[in-house]
Parts: sequence; C-alpha cells; structure tokens
Amino acid sequence: MAYLKNSSYLNAMSTTRTRIRVNDPCPSSGLCPLCIRECSVICEVSLSAFRGREALYPDPAMFGKSTAGSLKDYGLDWSHFNIKARLLEAYGIDANPDSAIFPNVDVETSVGGIRLKLPVMIGAYGSTEVARVNWDGLAIGGALSGIIVTIGENVCGVDLESVITGGKVVHSPELKRRVDAFRKFWDEKYGEIAVQTNVEDQRLGVDVYAISSLEVNIIERKWGQGAKAIGGEIRVSDLEKAIALKKRGYVVIPDPEDKGVQEAFKQGIFKTFERHSRVGIPMERDFIEDIEWLREQGAKKVSLKTGNYEPAAVAFTMKVASDAKIDYVVFDGAGGGTGMSPVPMMNEMGTPTVYLEAQVLKCAEILRKKGKHVPDIVMAGGFMDETQIFKAIAMSNFNHVPYVKSILMGRAPLTAVMKASYFAELAKKDQLPRQFEELFGNSPEKFFIYIQELKEMLGDKFKEVPWGAIGLYTYMDRIKVGLQQLMAGARKWKLNLLDRSDLIALTERAAKATGIPLPEEETHIMEQMLS
Repeated sequence: MAYLKNSSYLNAMSTTRTRIRVNDPCPSSGLCPLCIRECSVICEVSLSAFRGREALYPDPAMFGKSTAGSLKDYGLDWSHFNIKARLLEAYGIDANPDSAIFPNVDVETSVGGIRLKLPVMIGAYGSTEVARVNWDGLAIGGALSGIIVTIGENVCGVDLESVITGGKVVHSPELKRRVDAFRKFWDEKYGEIAVQTNVEDQRLGVDVYAISSLEVNIIERKWGQGAKAIGGEIRVSDLEKAIALKKRGYVVIPDPEDKGVQEAFKQGIFKTFERHSRVGIPMERDFIEDIEWLREQGAKKVSLKTGNYEPAAVAFTMKVASDAKIDYVVFDGAGGGTGMSPVPMMNEMGTPTVYLEAQVLKCAEILRKKGKHVPDIVMAGGFMDETQIFKAIAMSNFNHVPYVKSILMGRAPLTAVMKASYFAELAKKDQLPRQFEELFGNSPEKFFIYIQELKEMLGDKFKEVPWGAIGLYTYMDRIKVGLQQLMAGARKWKLNLLDRSDLIALTERAAKATGIPLPEEETHIMEQMLS
C-alpha cells in the first residue's frame, strides 16, 4: 500500500499491462531513475509512444472479457473504520440467547419503496460487451437473490437489430432479452429490473419504449459514474458496426467513414474503434420537468445515477432530487469499476467513496432539518463485501433511520459470474486446477455449495439457470450471512437500527472527514460505567 501513496504507479499499471525495469522508480513520476535506450520493457510512456490514445484505456485486447478498477490509494476507505463489538445490549430482538442468534438478523431493506432481500443492488451494466456476454448470469442471479438489477446505458442504440422509426426506438431485441431474463426468475416480491437512460437513450426514446412495450417500472436517469466524468464508452471491432453507430449519432473515433482510417483498420494497424456517448449538462428546471414527464409516461419509480463530482454538484443533485421527489439516488464514488474508462481519469479524478458519502450525508441532514423530501440514498464505488456495506449504512444514520438504504456493486458481481461460468467450463473440459478439484470436487454439482437448495427452490426451472447465475446467488448469500454475523456482533438485529454509534474511526483523517470518533475519544463512557 505504501507504494501507492506516491505516483510510482503512474508508469506501470496492470490495467494497461505495463511495467518498469527497476524496483525503485522515481516517486514523483514513476519513471526509472535511469532510463536507457536498450530497454525492452513496456512502461506507460513507451506504450504511449507506440499506441497513443489506446494507452489511456485498460488493455484493449481484454475488452469484453474484463472489468477495471482504480489503482490509487486515496488515503481514506472503509478499512479506516472498525465496527464496535457489543456485549451488554440486544436491539431489535428479545435479549435472550435462544432468540438472539445471528440467523435471526433481518437484513431486508427497501429502496424507493422496492423491497430487497439484502441491501445490495447491481449494475448498471450497459452496452459494454462484458455485460452482454454475462447478462443471463447477472440478471437471473440477481432475480433469485431478490435485488435490483440495473440495465445500463446505450443498449438499444448499440443493438443493430433495434428498429428505429422517426428517430425513436420501437423494438430492441437486446433490451427485451435483458428484461425478460430477469423477469423469468423474478418472484415479483423482492427486487426489480431498472433501465438506465443517458442523453443518447433519451433522444432515442428508450425510456418510453421500456415503459410502454416492456412494462419496465423503474427508469434511471444517468448523470455520470465513479470511474469517469465523461459519457459511456465501448470498443467496436467491426467496421460496418462502427459506421452504423456513427450514423445513429454516436461519436466514433477514429472516423469509420474515412477511407484512410478504413485502410489502416483493414491492415491491422488498429483493431477497435471507440464509441463515445455525449455528456449531459443538467439544468434544474429542465430536470424537474423531465421527471414529471417520466411519471406521466407511466414510470412507477424514478431514480438518478450520478458520479463522483465536486461538493457543489453533490448539493445541486440532492436539491433537485428532493424537489423532483426522486425515489432514490445512486452516488458512485472514485475507486469503483468500469468496462471501459480512461485509466488516468479512473485513478486521478473525482471524490473517493467515503468522502463522497460524507458530503451526501451533510446535504441529507440539511434537507431533513428543512422538512424537505430526502430521497433514498444508494452508495456505489468499490464495494466488495459485507463489512463495507455495514459501515456505509451505519455511517448514514444520525439517530433516526439510515439515509443509505443499500449499496450498489458493479465489478464484484461480474467477477462472481465470470469465475463461476469459467470454472464450470473447465470442469466440462476436465481442466480444473488440481488444488481446486481436490478441495471442492470435479463438477459444478459438487463445487457450487447451494445446488441442492436451488434445485428444491426452482424444481424443473433449475435446468434453465446458468452457472454464472448460481455463482452470483452463492456470492450474495455469503454477503447476507456475513452481514448477519456482523450485525449480531454489534447486537443489532434489524438493518435500520445500524447507526453511527456502531463505528469507530481508526485514523484522524477518517474521524475528521466523517465525524466518527476515534476510540480514545469515547473513554468517557468507561467513567460513566464505573461511577
């Protein structure tokens, strides 16, 4: 971790598959102290000398097969807090050892009036190829887990089978496939499917199509994400598709209609085009009217996804979300993930998640004290396990109820789906790693621990569940049980009882940024107990 506190990582990053020749780089630049001509190692500078703008992005060869996250240590994250262990109390349950056991902890929550079996949402997975390839695992696993799954931006626009009439989409097989995959295994009690819309989607009328033709209940407007402060990006490896996307109004770089560019592509000088979305510049009155319009179109719930913007933008977002009576807002902090975002932007731009939540909570408290509507808050940005979830929710409760009702994950669920499906493939080929096989068995029926539970739950429908979905369901169950154990240790048996008193800050920076006290600042409680 000390290595990441300076800038030495700038010239060697696993996201771009670059490295340096020596073990003691210049702290300020990451360059080798002695850079020599006769060096075959590819660092960031040398990669840029060969590939230019391509070097800004995670390894292009891995597009559609990977996700990427920030490398930078921001000096404050959830590990800078600990959860208090309690002994003398039991909140939300009878204080006796027979009932106060961790499986009785209630981790259900509600986001914008939608019930979730645990405080997790996943998404938003849009037009990036890794989302399309792994969609069934994400959607079906999410439906079985009882959580909200968000379909991300640009799905209709990138679907070349979409029927667009008069500039508006009237049919998209890909968007329909994504909605249907979730709905097929949805119990209609917990969780939901949401469709996210950016500037391009609004121009295409994706929101109206999703509401009227696909009966989608949640429409999410997108202002940004934690991994970048510009519009969505994907790579396109087919020349004709790149031309088609340009004709649909997308920004495609380099210009696929340029003859010289076409020739360079055919020669293999570069292998993919970049497709970019436009950046929206929201205006207060326009946004409020847009939300009113969405509800008139039939949207039952309206959410907003925004990124890791400066404090003024956080305050603006909370103000307009309050005025428009938004159901929930997703704030995505720096440190999260992406299918394709500029690596320098992902590392170096925006407000990290813990800092961002502290700013959001300050705005929420101001709105509450003024008697204004406070939308449900969902935090995103680098979440991976139940300890982070506990801390994010607890930090948001100032002695009434938590403002943060759930967290949103992007990369970790995809990892669960990809790894589950990959190991199932390895088992079929009899190519499992020897140690894995010795520990867990040589077939998916053995190494997925909840197979029998799912078979009993689904009956004949179990045959239609992909291994990736089983992996996601199993991962979500681990998070649920882990959260129950932590809450029982804090002697809190209901999620809405988590509050700031459940946390201690481990560093002065954590205490200053969030107001959570250091352990030594609470010694007065000992005096009270002993008086």
